[in-house]
Amino acid sequence: MHWHPRKLHDDYGPEARFAVEREADLPTTGWDREVARGLELGLPGADSIVDRRIPTFSRGELPHFAGINTFLKAPYVEDVRTCGDYDVAVLGAPFDGGTTYRPGTRFGPQGIRRISALYGPYSFELGVDLRESITIADLGDVFTIPANIEKTFDQISKAVSHVYASGAFPVVLGGDHSIGYPTVRGVAEHLSGNLGIIHFDRHVDTQESDLDERMHTTPWFHATDLPNVPPSNLVQIGIGGWQAPRPGVKVGRERGTTIMTVTDCVEMGIEAAAERALEVAWRGAEAVWLSFDVDCLDAAFVPGTGWPEPGGFLPREVLKFIQIIADAAPLAGIEVVECSPPYDNAEITSLIATRVICDTLGCLVRSGHLPSKRKEAVS
Repeated sequence: MHWHPRKLHDDYGPEARFAVEREADLPTTGWDREVARGLELGLPGADSIVDRRIPTFSRGELPHFAGINTFLKAPYVEDVRTCGDYDVAVLGAPFDGGTTYRPGTRFGPQGIRRISALYGPYSFELGVDLRESITIADLGDVFTIPANIEKTFDQISKAVSHVYASGAFPVVLGGDHSIGYPTVRGVAEHLSGNLGIIHFDRHVDTQESDLDERMHTTPWFHATDLPNVPPSNLVQIGIGGWQAPRPGVKVGRERGTTIMTVTDCVEMGIEAAAERALEVAWRGAEAVWLSFDVDCLDAAFVPGTGWPEPGGFLPREVLKFIQIIADAAPLAGIEVVECSPPYDNAEITSLIATRVICDTLGCLVRSGHLPSKRKEAVS
């Protein structure tokens, strides 16, 4: 039972005041259910344990350093046929066969899941407790084929298609950015209208081929070749630096995609930039897919990626951008790519990947976009 003071003091900042007031209104039903489950499945704690909510075996959020690594310690669902029973389904795409320089993103899903244990389901500033609002399942990883990019694409498309068709909101943990093509393909086949793409990156990734193959530099050429994924609905945010191949720039210019550099976004303001991105991606579209490459951030914040580039976004700029996008309208799903733990330092790249996903889910919940109305229709 919450104690509501008659009046909060006036020394809070506006956001903090909202956060403190909002917390009092959040239920604890999900937490109570998790405690009961832990005691049932993990046995009541030893007799010396004073807090009788603590089980013998860790089951759930606490302690953060214990337990099996799933995303946010969500339940691992071995039977993927039941993923539609959940509001959100997390799946890994451990593949770096599309990498053209530094490999390691095949370990991205592991790295993101591992550091996500540091997080709880409650965001102070957003005033959201995911555990009290939605159900999340971790489906494990797609069975990728290390030596065959095309068969891996088919596997990823089938997996994402299955999750999307179930009504669950897909969260894809990459993997290199070549997976952007098969993830989009897996969603687009279920739409009667067009699919837009909001793409955060330092690189355009729009050339037709690289090193004679479809690689992590090519997903948006092939995605926007799909009948209902027009290039005019592709908006790319953060592009710049010395790693944008000219063939990709040429394709974007000829196809009419939209590019917004870091300077564009900062000078017009993150709010205005987000509104522009939303307008372009949603123009005549039925749904929008969010593709987030961690290298859109300045290299100082994402050492664990294949193509780090100085001059990218600050974390708070990206998080504000993401929050506005997720607040504005329901998304078809999200992928976070190019997280390469072998190159990471203190897991900070995996940490920003986790934060982007959590903020996206939190804002979708806060704005009433999760649980999804589409899920109700599928059910």
